[in-house]
Amino acid sequence: MKVHKILNNNVVVTLDKKGKELILTGRGIGFKKREGDLIDPNLIEKKFSLDDKNTVSKFTELLSQIPLEVLTTSEIIINHAKKFIEGDLQDSIYISLTDHIHSAIERHKHGFDVPNGFLWEIKKFYSKEFKIGLYALSVIKERLGIELPEDEAGFITFHIINAQLDGTMPNIVNMTKIMREILNIVKYHFNFEYDEDCLSYQRFVTHLKFFAHRILNQQSQTQQDVSLYEIIRQKYKKSHLCTKQIDLHLIQQYQHPLSDDESLYLTMHIERLRTELKNS
Repeated sequence: MKVHKILNNNVVVTLDKKGKELILTGRGIGFKKREGDLIDPNLIEKKFSLDDKNTVSKFTELLSQIPLEVLTTSEIIINHAKKFIEGDLQDSIYISLTDHIHSAIERHKHGFDVPNGFLWEIKKFYSKEFKIGLYALSVIKERLGIELPEDEAGFITFHIINAQLDGTMPNIVNMTKIMREILNIVKYHFNFEYDEDCLSYQRFVTHLKFFAHRILNQQSQTQQDVSLYEIIRQKYKKSHLCTKQIDLHLIQQYQHPLSDDESLYLTMHIERLRTELKNS
């Protein structure tokens, strides 16, 4: 392999047999090198092959500005995350998470830690991803000698979720806000406390994640039989009344009236939740 671009002493770009850019990292891999020079394979520690050209461009720009240790730490966290979540992570996670960790460390060094206003919701709604965030803090402390606050585990959780849904950070924050609002409407409508360990609650939260994501991306749910909605509406009148309250809130705050399908699924989840809590 030959050097195609030199980003710094520890990062170079080469081309594979198909002409696709590969990012290579390793201590001294770019030291005193020029374009066209052969790359010492013994110095290669990591290879990054990203599919999107725009992502490659942004990633190479980022790597030219941050220490190799931060990149390596970020990769360890991402590889750990891939073992515990369903589906793929978007390539953009290599940019967003690496950049965030670098920025968080720099802020922390100057005493400017950022509080996370959604930390409680993150712990409750994204418990699996939050564990990855806590793992990330332990890796950062072990490898970089920086002990970041728990708030940062929450921000890292957002980046993981963002890479799963291929969304943007503001959308993930708004998604969490919608979930919190709906859960509060249900809670105060029936005047009960949630049992976060019960299966119906966990299923409801999972449904709300994708429901809120569809709202923010203006996506519609697949149409079901109208007669089924009428049956559910008549059978579970108390839960449907709560759904109507949610509908009113979504219209007022997000200009999103519930479709019959959305009302159907919300009503069914609310009924299961209400029944399980009533019998517990």
